[in-house]
Amino acid sequence: MEHTYRRVVVTGLGAVTPVGKSVRDTWENLKAGKNGIAPITLFDTSRYKAKLAGEVRDFDPLDYMLKSESVRSDRNTQFAVAAAREAVMDSGIKGNIDPDRFAVYLGAGIGGIRTLEAEHTKLLERGPRRVSSLFVPMMIANMAAGTLAIQYGARGPALPAVTACASGSNAVGEAMRLIRHGYADAVISGGTEAAVTPLAVAGFTNMQALSVAEDPDEGALPFDRRRNGFVIGEGAAVLILEELEHAVKRGAKIYGEVCGYGSTCDAYHMTALNPDGESGARAMRMALEEAGYTERDLVYINAHGTGTPMNDVTETVIIKRALGEKAAAKALISSTKSMTGHMLGAAGALEAMVCLLALRDRILPPTINLKERDEVCDLNYIPQTAVCTGASLAVSNSFGFGGHNACLAFRRADDENT
Repeated sequence: MEHTYRRVVVTGLGAVTPVGKSVRDTWENLKAGKNGIAPITLFDTSRYKAKLAGEVRDFDPLDYMLKSESVRSDRNTQFAVAAAREAVMDSGIKGNIDPDRFAVYLGAGIGGIRTLEAEHTKLLERGPRRVSSLFVPMMIANMAAGTLAIQYGARGPALPAVTACASGSNAVGEAMRLIRHGYADAVISGGTEAAVTPLAVAGFTNMQALSVAEDPDEGALPFDRRRNGFVIGEGAAVLILEELEHAVKRGAKIYGEVCGYGSTCDAYHMTALNPDGESGARAMRMALEEAGYTERDLVYINAHGTGTPMNDVTETVIIKRALGEKAAAKALISSTKSMTGHMLGAAGALEAMVCLLALRDRILPPTINLKERDEVCDLNYIPQTAVCTGASLAVSNSFGFGGHNACLAFRRADDENT
């Protein structure tokens, strides 16, 4: 096969998030600084220290699938189906793509943990014969990707990216490379997660990763000196990536170009970022170089920004190492996890979507509840209120347990290079 450099654009978006069950609602609420974090309702938290989450409220899978399909799928797959339906409709790609050139790359950090917990309870309480015959296919982390491939007849590669909190970003980045090097013309990409469950919350709490605040406005505090852990979130975001000429030929709407991607590993620690920030900075430099970054660019960075004490310090180091002190001081940065919580395997996909819409609308969403600046986190994190200004380049950072670093770079659809 002849490999040629092909440009990749985004022609469709879909989202189901703690701040909205559509792209429009999610984006409007993020711009407005609406907090989607609230007390957990999906299970009884009376015995738990962590009591907050970014839940997808009032989600009914029957709005997106038949009952027979919903009972055969975990909540994380249901979220993926909902977001993909919006994205595919938005793009108009259905019926306009060779099925053999259509792929699915979907991130999932954990997979069907709700199903795992429910079926394990059955095993303990009622015995092995009562475990569902659908337990394994509902639980495994690739099933959301497989379900979308089946639903849309995508006969190209269908793969999950499973790199913890970098999963969504790695899925989009690897989908870009799949198209760029000629293996597909369009890819359903993104991430999904539904891990607001008793076992997951207990596990994250006991490793001292979650905020134990009870006030939703004091839960997720990225870059604030009061931060004490992340707030778990859930949901899905799906992007339709497409080769530029293929999209132009069919008259598709173009949100922007995926123009850079970097992926590295710290090879340092199971859960902690390397404090020197070099591997994370290298992922950023790879994405920036591929995107044609120059010092003339005004850069918006959607930070990983979880609100854990060390993550935010190390990410500040990473940004400075990647851009240089002078350019880092000029960059405009925010963490939308302050509003959604940390959506784990879906986070990077949603934050990629935010980058595209921020470039399109020339509005950069805020980091809400950033009231007490940490002197070590000394960059411009857009506190409290959105900034109405244009950026020429948007970058999204994601870092996952296992040392996974992923960085995506985007330019506007009307950029002279697009």
